[in-house]
Amino acid sequence: MTAAVHVDTRATSAVLRLEHGIALAVCVALFVLHLGEVRWLPAVVLFAVIDVVGYLPGLVAHHRAGGERIAKAYYVLYNVMHSFVTHAVVVAVWVLVAGWEWALLAIPIHLCGDRALFGSTLKPFAEPFEAAS
Repeated sequence: MTAAVHVDTRATSAVLRLEHGIALAVCVALFVLHLGEVRWLPAVVLFAVIDVVGYLPGLVAHHRAGGERIAKAYYVLYNVMHSFVTHAVVVAVWVLVAGWEWALLAIPIHLCGDRALFGSTLKPFAEPFEAAS
């Protein structure tokens, strides 16, 4: 791998999925241990907004495009909404404004789940938005 070309092997991909799987397990365990303290509306919204804003528009555009390329804006939306950096800012602002709450674990549960369970990473412009099915 060079700075210009990023290629995961099966082994490195498996290790990355394992790392995210461990983080997912920790977040789920903490979430379950504090179920009684979770505010469900914020938890569901925080979990869902990642895909509602970041994935569904690109998915619809991809299917409507009939095999043609879709706008890079859909990739940017996906990557921004599936970035730990973006959500570190969201969590920091939330904590500063409203304080810590266990519902915030919905964010790393979603992001780690995507990476660990589905192997999803950020989407490069050079690849189709959706893998061929």
